Amino acid sequence: MSFAADQSILSIMIMIMIGYFLAYRKLLDEKAIKLITIIVINISLPMMMLNTIMNNFTKQKLIDDSSGLVVPFLTIGICFVIGKIVAKLAKVKISRRGLFVSMFFNSNTIFMGLPVNLELFGEKSVPYVLLYYIANTTFFWTLGVYEITKDGNKSTINFFSIDFIKKILSPPLMGFLVGMVLVLLNIKLPSFIMNTSKNLGNLTTPLSMFFIGASIYYVNLKLVKFSLDIVLVLIGRFAISPVIVILVVNLFPIPDLMRSVFIIQSAMPVMANTAIIAKAYESDYNFASLMIAISTIGTLLVIPILMAVL
Repeated sequence: MSFAADQSILSIMIMIMIGYFLAYRKLLDEKAIKLITIIVINISLPMMMLNTIMNNFTKQKLIDDSSGLVVPFLTIGICFVIGKIVAKLAKVKISRRGLFVSMFFNSNTIFMGLPVNLELFGEKSVPYVLLYYIANTTFFWTLGVYEITKDGNKSTINFFSIDFIKKILSPPLMGFLVGMVLVLLNIKLPSFIMNTSKNLGNLTTPLSMFFIGASIYYVNLKLVKFSLDIVLVLIGRFAISPVIVILVVNLFPIPDLMRSVFIIQSAMPVMANTAIIAKAYESDYNFASLMIAISTIGTLLVIPILMAVL
């Protein structure tokens, strides 16, 4: 398993390096990165969700596994509380305290988490990746974004607005939900639709890795100085979060693969959307960009360790 994990990490690193190189050669500029994001979030990822759910779930399995949702909701909630306490004890600057908390307890479950789990465990892991994603995205677009809005000068987010609801009901989540409904109703889609969704879904991993590589290249590291905040966010992502999951999963009768996926998902880097939200609400955008880059690189070192533990 250790050798397989190393091979998978090397595959991910190569794709990230290609993205970095393309950005270095100016073949991937910021407009191209934005286009990649649009394609992945609105097309390839929803198609992957739909195809994977319909190929890997039966009605009974879907019902049985849905009970596992309690684990990510509980563990992410605990990590949020710890993040709030750490931010206060460490006296994180008010201008970035909400951002700090958001990065401390939210994972990059899609752009990094999904490809990593696919490489480590194969397609059978995707349904469990999605269960964690549901909890993570719900927390990010509620408590996570709310914390970030408190840093800047703009008004806090309106949880009852149409725009907010659209954020929660994102295309990937909708693809997941549509797939669930079709499975529960025992509806089969024509083979040409399933083949199309599979082919489009296969774009997700390489495009996601190109996105991460290019994003790392464009981070201006000179604008942010090293601080204790950086270390604490990394500890939250790579130590506290997975440890909480390791402790909690043993309290619930869930499959071993689900347990492993949840642990890996909890140790993913800072969410890519964090920088976008930080900029929109006038929080510390450069700090967010730096943490996305550092935590993404750090993940490549942490995953082999976690696989050895598992």
